[in-house]
Amino acid sequence: MTARQMSLTPELVARCFRTVEDSGPDPDAMHLDDSDYNAMLDAFEAELPASEPLWLFGYGSLIWKPEIDHVEEQVAVARGWHRSFCMNMTRWRGTKQSPGLMMALDRGGQCKGVAFRLSDGDRRAQIDKLFRREVTLKPTSYHPRLLSLASDSGPFKALAFVINRKGTTYGGPLGEEEVVEKLATSCGHWGSGADYLYNTVKNLEERGIHDRHLWRLQRLVAERIAASKP
Repeated sequence: MTARQMSLTPELVARCFRTVEDSGPDPDAMHLDDSDYNAMLDAFEAELPASEPLWLFGYGSLIWKPEIDHVEEQVAVARGWHRSFCMNMTRWRGTKQSPGLMMALDRGGQCKGVAFRLSDGDRRAQIDKLFRREVTLKPTSYHPRLLSLASDSGPFKALAFVINRKGTTYGGPLGEEEVVEKLATSCGHWGSGADYLYNTVKNLEERGIHDRHLWRLQRLVAERIAASKP
C-alpha cells in the first residue's frame, strides 16, 4: 500500500520552533512523595499477577520516544478509550503565556496503539520508574490503569496512563478549532505542538495505524501554519 502523504511537513513544523527556556516545576503545585508512590505500586501490583508479563500501552509520544527498555512490541487496541488533546501544557510543549496541548487517553471510543513488553527483571523498580516519570502532581494528571487490550495474537493486559478529569491539567473536551490553534502556535522547551502531532501521526502510519481524527488534525494544523506569516 502506498504511504499517505502528510500535509504537515518537516518544513512547516520547523516554522513553529522557537527557543524557550524551561520555567521549571510550578512552585505552587503539590508533588507526590515516596509514600504516595509506594501506595500506588502496592495497588497496581495487586492487580497484575507476578506470573503475567508486564506490558505498557503507548498511544502518543511513547510510540516514537519510548525511553524504556523493552523486549517486544505489538500493535494493540484499547476499547473504551480514545486519544484526546485534553491536557493543558504550561511547560514542556507550551508556556504559561501560551499553553499548549498534549494527548491523553480519555473515556469513550477505542484507541489503536503500540504495546511494549518490558523485561522480566525487577518489576517493581520498572513500574516505580514509570510512575515517577508520568505521575508527579497532586491531584495527578494521569491515573495508572491496567487495561485489557486486543491484538492479532490474542488479548492481554497492559499498564496505561489515562487522564484524570479532576486533575489540574485536564482541559477537555475542546473544540477542533481551539485544538488546531494551540497545536499550530504553541511551543515549549521540548518543542512545538506541531512537532508532537507530526511525530505521532508519522510513527502511527509507519506501523500501519491510521487514526482518522489525527489525520484530519495534521491537515488542519498544516493549513493554519501555512496561512500564517513566515
